Amino acid sequence: MNLQNTSHPDRQGSDELVPSRYALRIGEIDVLVVSDGVLPLPTAMLAHNADPAVRAAWLDDMFLPPDAFDWPLNVVVVSSGRQTILIDAGLGVDPDLHLPRAGQLIKRLEAAGIDLAAVTDVVLTHMHMDHIGGLLVDGVKDRLHPDLRIHVAAAEVKFWEAPDFSHVSMPPGFPDALRAAAKRFRKEYDSQLLLFEEEYEVAPGVVVSRTGGHTPGHSVVRLASGGDRLMFAGDAVFPVGFEHPDWHNGFEHDPVEAARVRVRLMQELAATSELLVATHMPFPSVGRVAVAGDAFRWVPVFGTTDRLLG
Repeated sequence: MNLQNTSHPDRQGSDELVPSRYALRIGEIDVLVVSDGVLPLPTAMLAHNADPAVRAAWLDDMFLPPDAFDWPLNVVVVSSGRQTILIDAGLGVDPDLHLPRAGQLIKRLEAAGIDLAAVTDVVLTHMHMDHIGGLLVDGVKDRLHPDLRIHVAAAEVKFWEAPDFSHVSMPPGFPDALRAAAKRFRKEYDSQLLLFEEEYEVAPGVVVSRTGGHTPGHSVVRLASGGDRLMFAGDAVFPVGFEHPDWHNGFEHDPVEAARVRVRLMQELAATSELLVATHMPFPSVGRVAVAGDAFRWVPVFGTTDRLLG
């Protein structure tokens, strides 16, 4: 599947008024970033260990509202060799948590001309509902290839057998919804799971590596081809984490370890100058990381999709 041709808006009846997919190439690997929509969530969840006044000042500097704002939700499709790989799957159906503007992945894949039956592999950075929910939408499983391989860290699957929510800071209803989604996902797809311990090469130049932190099995996906590199960092990196990598996100099950992971990954990204895409960075979420004193800064990619595709 050639993803080059999916970068242009659908001209056949789409009611989309904003871009929702962004194509680029990493060497011989085609990459498509797809927006699953946005999640309206409290701003306190960006940094529940921060001084509220300092957090408010950061939000004000970023021209963001003080109480709640829209968290982006990004998914990636990768084409390497004969494999088409979906990295994470978005929210799916709103689990009665008032998240109506997410869960757009399936229709946006269709608009991009991507047949679900052509997907050979799914890689899950972790099993929070906004990363697995698209696979739980009614009718989706029947449209997927029966030999679909779903790659996830063994530690992640083990964690969701009896998940620990003692260190999170989530709005009411989210822990129950997360447990329910993970339980249903295991029931639906258990026979298709391929578990790895620390690292696994899914396809040529596509390697998934467990980081832990956000969840025990949280993983990142590294792409490398022809001297080009890109990391899909999942939920290891959030917009506030560049200037304040020590701030704890409300969805982190081990916030202290998550902060250590975030710093380590940002140091790696700054040293290599490779591209970064992350689940909750503003769409299309393609950029680089630079060192800024004792912290970091986000450098969005300049240029059009056509230039990135070369």
